[in-house]
Amino acid sequence: MRGAVVVALAAAVGCASSPAKTVPDGGGADGGGGDVGGWSNPERVTIAGWSGDAMEPFISRDGNDLFFNNSNAPSVDTDLQYAARVDDLTFSYVGPIGGVNTTTSLDAVASDDDRGDFYFISTRSYATTMVTIFRGTWAAGSVTNVAPVGLPSSAAGFVIFDVVVSPDGGTLAFAEGDYSTGTLTSANLILATDAGGGFARAPAGDMTLAAVNLAGGTQYAPVFSKSMLELYFTRIGADGVPTIYGAARAGADAPFGAPVHLDAITGFAEAPTLEPNGNEDEKSLYYHFRDPSGVFVIYRVTR
Repeated sequence: MRGAVVVALAAAVGCASSPAKTVPDGGGADGGGGDVGGWSNPERVTIAGWSGDAMEPFISRDGNDLFFNNSNAPSVDTDLQYAARVDDLTFSYVGPIGGVNTTTSLDAVASDDDRGDFYFISTRSYATTMVTIFRGTWAAGSVTNVAPVGLPSSAAGFVIFDVVVSPDGGTLAFAEGDYSTGTLTSANLILATDAGGGFARAPAGDMTLAAVNLAGGTQYAPVFSKSMLELYFTRIGADGVPTIYGAARAGADAPFGAPVHLDAITGFAEAPTLEPNGNEDEKSLYYHFRDPSGVFVIYRVTR
């Protein structure tokens, strides 16, 4: 449920049944290069000093910090927070991220790249610019030089509500949703590449994500592996419940293959993120999960 802008995605109309394959716990599926199978052992993550909802997790590229936001319910002032790493399953809450939060708009969905550029979603100027992706420089708990990236929504009633930057900073993946009826009815993942000073959407007909986007479906909350051979994201199923999928490809210029459902992750789960570990074979995947009490918490699976 990354950055829902008009209403929570949980209230969205369930999409058509997905044709995606499933991978049992310990299974695998690859596109000749990446491998998105083999995830298992869900474990709860503790954020010491934080008792509220924790959503949209992202582990900083240096592995030291957990970025997240509080509830994105329409009645809540959604702000970006961070916690310092203690170990794989424990983080210590530090406070709000400096320089990014407003008092009236949704500020959520953090990611950063290896250069320290920090990206996030904010609705602060959507009404006048249709832009929701912002960027700044992350250091010591704050973001400076915050400015819009300049990728407006494609049409009135459409909203970009999720974004992630690739490790090298050269590619963005974002989710654009159709809110023209007043509620989210569908969303697709879209790529944008750095065109020198700014990002440009992938051209019409680009096939990189053709197998990932289910026509008329709702897919969002993407994250890349360091190798760019794996892509993880969230899709709302026919039952209206979001869950996590992965797709792989043979090379950095190849299209992603048919997505597979990560069967180790059950229940209401969204917003996957991979933990950097210094190489191209990340072993931990974090996500947020709605527990039986209705509170959103962070979980981890491993491979």
